[in-house]
Amino acid sequence: MNRDRDAGCWENEYSRRGRVWGGAVHNLPPFRPGLRVLELGCGNGKTFSAILEKNCEVVGVDFSSTAAILCRSLIPETARGDIALADVRYLPFADASFDVVIAFHVIGHLSGAGRVRCVGEAARVLKEGGTLYFSGFSGEDFRAGTGREIEPGTFERKNGIATHYFSEIEVQALLSPLSALECSTRRWTMTVLGQPLPRAEITAAFEKTT
Repeated sequence: MNRDRDAGCWENEYSRRGRVWGGAVHNLPPFRPGLRVLELGCGNGKTFSAILEKNCEVVGVDFSSTAAILCRSLIPETARGDIALADVRYLPFADASFDVVIAFHVIGHLSGAGRVRCVGEAARVLKEGGTLYFSGFSGEDFRAGTGREIEPGTFERKNGIATHYFSEIEVQALLSPLSALECSTRRWTMTVLGQPLPRAEITAAFEKTT
């Protein structure tokens, strides 16, 4: 996958649809106030806003300028939040800059090589003892296999956006530069036109240790 093309697809999506992501954040960790948190792929600010409410210092990263504008518009004047227009595979931050890295449904939109690079960058900017929180769709999700397969387990939709569908073993291997704290699959059902459809995502937490 081409990074400029990827950015263009997401830019088109946010320009066309505006606030693509809404609803409650169901898997937000119990942050203590004062932590410095980096959110990879902050999008239109759904998770970013929820973290700000925890009285943390939050930096969001996205390579869509429209998404960055939408997210920035949600930052209250009194909050400690900022947005960086950047690629999660090439983070513009110093080593050991953050206590926490949030990667909710962002790594799965990268190529295999991009996923590895993103994890390396996330590990680099984490402080010793810091935690990375991950979520990505599982291969059990009903959407797995939908679209054009461009890499094993990765499918591109008509809008050009690709999604990789993970197994728990794959997530643990991908994040092996860090130490696993938890990795599990969350399952639920979505009903469309009266038909129940299985949804599934993998959630995980990994710690940076020596």
